Amino acid sequence: MRFGVGNGWRGLAAAVLLTGLAAGCGESGDGPDASGAKAKAKASAGAEVAARGESVGAAGSACELPVTFDIAEFWEAEAIDAASRQGETGNEIVDDLSDAFLHQGRVTMACEVDAKPAGKLGFLRVWTGRPGDADARAVLEGFVTAEEGADGAEYRSFRTGSLAGTEVEYTTTSELLEETKKERALAVSTPDGPVVVHLGGMDTEEHEAMLPAYELAKRTLRLTA
Repeated sequence: MRFGVGNGWRGLAAAVLLTGLAAGCGESGDGPDASGAKAKAKASAGAEVAARGESVGAAGSACELPVTFDIAEFWEAEAIDAASRQGETGNEIVDDLSDAFLHQGRVTMACEVDAKPAGKLGFLRVWTGRPGDADARAVLEGFVTAEEGADGAEYRSFRTGSLAGTEVEYTTTSELLEETKKERALAVSTPDGPVVVHLGGMDTEEHEAMLPAYELAKRTLRLTA
């Protein structure tokens, strides 16, 4: 598991020092349940897709990215400025852990979409890389390899609109918690560099409950105009 950023970023130092556990572990809010009938629709391929909320990626949106996509109803997006958060706490150990959390493989966290307002515990996170890293499969493999406890990765190609990319399903195991949970991510190449969209979750149950939001992002993913 990973530490939460978003609204919990200010508590990261305490989380690192006191627990070393992954974030998103907190009490669920009283917001609407995005897994309800109103928040889902059946896609033609059979996968559930969440009802649409706002769109992110374009100029003026919560997160300006090389790609645009729709986020699920009630979910809340926040841009992550990794550069400004380096050395933020002044505690060398905490800052090193924070920096490691914000970078994974060839990509850096750029946006975090929080599921708590929809009654879920988890995040849809977007990571971006430098122009020139054109091989989405290689970028995604590096992303998974860099995740502690990752295992059983299964890759496949996918296409959405004019974009072609690679998707992966895998598991991570926490030795501290003695728990294994599912993860899913996709990667596409853009003229501005690779983009990785990752869905975690507090545990496998929460991960699976949030899959409709991931499917919505995947099916609406487009290059930012």
